[in-house]
This record gives sequence, structure tokens and C-alpha cells, in this order.
Amino acid sequence: MPPKIHTVTEYLTSGCGRCDKFETPECKVHRWREALEALRALCLESGLTEEVKWSHPCYTHRGKNVAIVGAFNEFCTLAFFKGALLQDPAGLLETQGENGAGSRIFRVTHAGQIQPAAPTLRAYLQEAILLEETGARAPSRPVSDFPVPEELAEKFAADASYEAAFRALTPGRQKAYLLIFGQAKQAATRRARIEKYAAHVMAGKGPHDEYAC
Repeated sequence: MPPKIHTVTEYLTSGCGRCDKFETPECKVHRWREALEALRALCLESGLTEEVKWSHPCYTHRGKNVAIVGAFNEFCTLAFFKGALLQDPAGLLETQGENGAGSRIFRVTHAGQIQPAAPTLRAYLQEAILLEETGARAPSRPVSDFPVPEELAEKFAADASYEAAFRALTPGRQKAYLLIFGQAKQAATRRARIEKYAAHVMAGKGPHDEYAC
């Protein structure tokens, strides 16, 4: 089982722990550490509570997710969970992929981008906090918009109890699995992922509730 990150300091020094590059110089977190620390500072200055969720620094207000910081190969991001509701007059935010209906990201390709954008990002963070206080809801794509891979349909046909457990999951968990399964390019990989998470599905858990073995 991959190591579980408990603090943001551990994330910044060791990595997220979601691949075999954990605690190595090749970890994406190390590549973007300067930018990640700057984004973290903005979130903390805004009065948000720092937590670790999905092995990443997550910033909350009264228990509600407001923003999350992440590192990728070619960039890092500050993602707003309800970014679609932000005004964004500066045009800083973008959708991350076709599945980001409600979230929006500030994409960083070099650390020098953050300081000029900092005043605007601070304002966006305050607006995002206000959205949580007013109970605003971001748009979300329905489960029916996400295709069921052929291999998952085969699993449903072979195991009715598995299909029942999958259908009983929350819409968010169903969509997360459909993305994980569907993004694999090879049928064998899709089948392997379905089996990897089978116990999680049967237990009513999402793919990130706990790491699958």
C-alpha cells in the first residue's frame, strides 16, 4: 500500500505518495515546490484551514472544501472547487479537462506567474469563501454523462451484487470510478483497475477514501 501523507510539510518534503517516485528527486512535487509553497501561502493568508485530502494540500472553510493545490508533470495548480461560480474578470481560471464542470484552476507553468497574480487570487479566495458561507452550489455533470466502459458492463453482467453496490455509490464516487476505469487506453488495464477497486466498491467506498491495495 502506498504511504499516506498526513501533513502538508510532509507533502512538500517527500511528495504525495501516490506513485513509486515518493521520496525521490523525480517526484512532481519537488519540481514545483517553490510555486506550491507560494500557492500555499496565499491560501493560508486568506484564513483557510489547511488539511491533507486525496494526498494533496486542501484548504477548507468551516469544513467545506474551497481550494486544493496539486502538482503535475508540466505544471502545478491552485484549483477552486466552485470555480465555475467565480466572476474571474482577469481571466486567470480555466477548466481542467472536459470533466471539470464545477471546478476551475489557476495553472502555473513557472513560479514567476504567481506574484503578479497574487492580489487577484486573494480576491478569488475571499469570493470562494463567501460562496461557501452562502451555500452556493457549483454545477455538476450527471453520472449519465460518463460512459460505462465495456469491461465494466461485462463485470456488471457477471456479478449482479457488484453492479448493485456500484449503483448504490454516491454520484461523485460513481463518476470518479468511471473516470479512472475509462481513462485507461488498454482493455487489460481497464479490467485490472476494475478488479483493483472491487473491494472498495463492495464496501461502498470511493477510489480515494482509502488507497486500494
